[in-house]
Amino acid sequence: MAVAQPWTPSSWRSRPALQQPDWPDSAVVESVRGRLGQLPPLVFAGEARALLRSLGEAGEGRAFLLQAGDCAESFRDVSAVAIRERLKVLLQMSAVLTYGATLPVVKVGRIAGQFTKPRSAPTEWVGGVELPSFRGHAVHSDEQTEAARVPDPERMVQAYYQAVSTLNLLRAFTKGGFADLTQVHTWNQEFVSSSLQGRRYEVIANEIGRALRFMQAIGIDLGDERTIHEVDVWTSHEALLLDYEEPLVRRDSTTGDWYACSAHFLWVGERTRQVDGAHVEFLTGVENPVGVKIGPATTPEEVAALCERLNPRRIPGRLTFVARLGADRVREALPPLLRAARETGVPVLWACDPMHANTFVTPSGHKTRRFDDVLREIEGFFASHREVGSWPGGVHLEITAENVTECLGGSEEVLEEQLDHRYETLCDPRLNARQSLDLAFRVAELMRAA
Repeated sequence: MAVAQPWTPSSWRSRPALQQPDWPDSAVVESVRGRLGQLPPLVFAGEARALLRSLGEAGEGRAFLLQAGDCAESFRDVSAVAIRERLKVLLQMSAVLTYGATLPVVKVGRIAGQFTKPRSAPTEWVGGVELPSFRGHAVHSDEQTEAARVPDPERMVQAYYQAVSTLNLLRAFTKGGFADLTQVHTWNQEFVSSSLQGRRYEVIANEIGRALRFMQAIGIDLGDERTIHEVDVWTSHEALLLDYEEPLVRRDSTTGDWYACSAHFLWVGERTRQVDGAHVEFLTGVENPVGVKIGPATTPEEVAALCERLNPRRIPGRLTFVARLGADRVREALPPLLRAARETGVPVLWACDPMHANTFVTPSGHKTRRFDDVLREIEGFFASHREVGSWPGGVHLEITAENVTECLGGSEEVLEEQLDHRYETLCDPRLNARQSLDLAFRVAELMRAA
């Protein structure tokens, strides 16, 4: 009988690895991996353990996960203003959810590492020309030429340094006063503030301000209360590009355990979640909280196998399943998967990704999503949990702070003929800040009824 070999950061290389770039020069890739392996970690084991505890609370119904951010981060968008505006939307949504549902919100950004994207086809048509599909700035440029789409391993180093810059700014904003609850009014963006959603947000901001003043008036000293003045915003991305992830794994000096130090939370996607595949193998050996995207073709047997493979020690907060089933299929498809996970005895946090299974292409060629479909899938997600008697633990969203026109609908409706006004995404359509805030109010109402 063969003896199982101990896991190492390179164990994934013995398994089939889908969605990887066809690097033109393996020697350059090896050199880049070596350089990345000598660089400091982007995040630390203690931070990942703190997030694990918070996700454990969410899995048991005592908190709610808000995971949101860009579809694909851009190397061109690393300014302090851009990062601050993204953080504003996350803080606004969190305030609405916390106030509306009186539950702590675990804030996880798709940020500081979301530089790669899986694609359904190896090529795409751009302006009548067939080009290699864009796979993210950590792989190649989005410029629409054959030469620009050649994978370049040096971009992995650029991704690391951009993540460093983003993390520095994120930590400065979240710990340096910007995220202070007394600043709750300043999180309302100019183009949002005049909208219905912005006015509703101001009502909540006023109520939060009154509550803080009341606490001070009765003698409660808020000066030393960290939760009033600082927030934790954790980082996450899809662990797709394994040549980038492997060299950023580090062994924790206090426990001896392996941690993926490219982000606090990593997930594998619907296209790379094979139980015996390279991506799942990579996640089995790191102690970070991890996630798996679950699509409509997923079977209860696969869910059970992923539970046992990724959380055999049954650690609360370790495993998150992110259901992306589609507005028309969620009510039928999700309950059997919820029951299959529960029958294993493995603790699982369930989150809803209402974006990816609701994408379609308009006659004008724009990929888009309808806000009403996004909301319908979330409603179906909550209804499925009510049916099974489990907790709908979070949402996973593609959003932006910009006033883009990429998704149709919302309270201040984006029309199909408006899509080309500000269609700026590198890959998939995102909710703009107004639509994101609108969604937060509606999710808060569902949470209260859960």
